[in-house]
Amino acid sequence: MSTLILTGDINLMNVDDPAVPFARVRGAFQSADLVFSNLECCLYTPPQSHSFHNEGFFADPAAGGEALRCAPIAAVGIANNVNYGETAILGSIARLDALGIAHTGAGASLAAARAPAIVSRSGVRWGFLQRSSVYWPTNHEAGPRDAGIAVIRGHTAYQVPMHKTRPDIPPMNRPGIPPLIVTWADPDYLRAFTEDIDALRTKADVVVASCHWGLHRDVLAYMREIAHAAIDAGADVVIGHGPHYTLAIEVYRGKPIFYGLGSFSFHTGHGGRAHGDWIGMLAQVRFDDKTRLASAGFGFVRHNQRNETVLCAVADEQAEFQEIVQRSVAYGTRLGMVEDGVSIALE
Repeated sequence: MSTLILTGDINLMNVDDPAVPFARVRGAFQSADLVFSNLECCLYTPPQSHSFHNEGFFADPAAGGEALRCAPIAAVGIANNVNYGETAILGSIARLDALGIAHTGAGASLAAARAPAIVSRSGVRWGFLQRSSVYWPTNHEAGPRDAGIAVIRGHTAYQVPMHKTRPDIPPMNRPGIPPLIVTWADPDYLRAFTEDIDALRTKADVVVASCHWGLHRDVLAYMREIAHAAIDAGADVVIGHGPHYTLAIEVYRGKPIFYGLGSFSFHTGHGGRAHGDWIGMLAQVRFDDKTRLASAGFGFVRHNQRNETVLCAVADEQAEFQEIVQRSVAYGTRLGMVEDGVSIALE
């Protein structure tokens, strides 16, 4: 049996003691074969003139990097809206390389940004690919010869309801009727992503697709489109992150989709302000015989005043649990409380 732990957003801004952020989850991490996280900061020291209000979150390369290493986190996704700027991205990647932490989703060129992270543990090859649909409109997306992140562009349309599609929608001739919001993934970018997953399938025993996306607590149409396409192309698990909420879970073709893992370690954010007690998931998937998905589930985490990520009993997080249950019902997903967390019915 092989075990993989997956987490949402990690931002190590203002961390000066690397032993603190993951001290209380280290036991859980060490019990797994591998931990993969979304790293939502650059391990880079910006110029003194840089403002907290500029794009990008930055963590001390020494302390932040050591926090990841001693967690231990083996691989990270770095395609997200705060890995911004050529110098910051390349400096952060150099620090990850020096630490031996695998990464995917950003690089010195588009080819480098699209490249997977592959980590071998106990005879199992774990493969990861990450994309972002949430990013800055200029100088952020990687180009053929330009540093940046790997993206899947999403599109939005505002549609006047032409038919009474829901009981709560009035006729279209009613003054002030709000539009329907329609989203979809750019087909060329989505095709490139699925081609990369298909190629990774030949090099890895387990494939994880990681996506930075979303708005508030809704699962938008483009998110489902990307997630389903990823599994159709060969992904075993899909994880999402970005809105800082825990979102619904779907099981598609027997594979789990975690639409939003929430925040895992995110003490300081925009404007240098300390965030509140955001909740997140620690997702856990297990495999038999290298490639057969045996089980999937999750537990809850919060962080305390010391900026330690703390495991939470599901019994103490009933409001959040019931919220996820209700949102997941729309996708036919069945969740159950077990002794150490929440189980996901995969059949």
